[in-house]
Order: sequence, then structure tokens, then C-alpha cells
Amino acid sequence: MAKSDLIQATGRRKTAIARVWLTPTGEGKIEVNARGMEEYFPRDVLRAKVLRPLLLTDKLRTCNVNCLINGGGIAAQAGALAHGVSRALLKLDDTLRPVLKKDGLLTRDPRQKERKKYGQKGARKRFQFSKR
Repeated sequence: MAKSDLIQATGRRKTAIARVWLTPTGEGKIEVNARGMEEYFPRDVLRAKVLRPLLLTDKLRTCNVNCLINGGGIAAQAGALAHGVSRALLKLDDTLRPVLKKDGLLTRDPRQKERKKYGQKGARKRFQFSKR
């Protein structure tokens, strides 16, 4: 495998960042932080989220995915990986754009944690009001 065969992309969700390297010729192996995907993502829901772009484009058995993820929680990391894989698939074949776009996999989820405000208990929650 030559270095030019690798397709690199970045996916983000909340504070998680996934650097993805996609190999177009492979047997469908997915490695996350030097561990298997089943080991890294123990929940079926998270694994389904990661595999969604590959299943939609019928590339599950033909592409290998290797990635490094840091930041965020496990659910945000799964979302970041799905975003990164989608962007890598788009670099591989531009005709996949309508399929991925329709499912919302190319859009970066902009929602972030709202900061805590002074004089309040949290971002929105206030301290209990006492009339007397």
C-alpha cells in the first residue's frame, strides 16, 4: 500500500476530533486508536453510527478505516468518526455526495455545551428565589 492510496479527512462533534485515514482497497477493517472498533465502542448504537456512512455507500467490505480520536465523550467521538469517514468517502468518490448529504452525514453538528453564567447555578439554572 502506497502512501498516496490513503485518503485523510477530519471529523468533529462537540469537543471530539477524529483524524481518519481511509484505504480504498481493503477488507472492511476499522481501527480506532490502535484498537478494534468493537472494543473501542462497546454499545451497538455507537457502532451503528460509525458504520452508517459505509453502509449507505456500500463501501463497508471494500474500505479500511484507521483513525485517531481525542477529546469529548464516547458518543461525541462516534459522531466525529462518522463525520470524518463521510468526508473521506467524499474525497474518494464525489458522486456519493447526494447520498451522504441526504442523511446529514456531511454537516458538522454545531451544538456545543453552553457556558455557566455568573450569579447562576449553571448555564440556565438559577439559584432558588426567596421572597423573604
